[in-house]
Amino acid sequence: MEIYSSTTRFCLACNNSEKIIEPIQSRCAILRYSKLSDKQILKRLLEICELEKLSYADDGLEAIIFTAQGDMRQAINNLQSTHNGFGHINSENVFKVCDEPHPLIVKQILENCMEQKLEEAMKLLAHLWKLGYSAEDIINVIFRVCKNATMPEYLK
Repeated sequence: MEIYSSTTRFCLACNNSEKIIEPIQSRCAILRYSKLSDKQILKRLLEICELEKLSYADDGLEAIIFTAQGDMRQAINNLQSTHNGFGHINSENVFKVCDEPHPLIVKQILENCMEQKLEEAMKLLAHLWKLGYSAEDIINVIFRVCKNATMPEYLK
């Protein structure tokens, strides 16, 4: 970087700048960007689907937005992977490609907990565990679903 800095500009894109070693960080200007809104991601995904003539369902695009968590690169990668793997973009295919527990199952777990149906909640949780999801994957999706759930704040 030092040898060619007079004639070349380097651009590094990453989600976590702490993973770049300190000597490289010290030679860079760090620009931080906020996550994109769901509306912004949806607009771009619709444009891509139209231009590429992709077969999709609305729930598939919602699933891509959910899994991307505000990251457009992740959203486009998930869109491409789902199309290449299945030829049709729907929520079931997206969650297979992204290998995340389906948020509807997690929402059912939370609803069962709110209704004090702990046995049913545990059965669903055991089902996710048997499908091979790690505890971290399950907890991450529980957190994201709970964050957007319509329930009193003290229950969250």
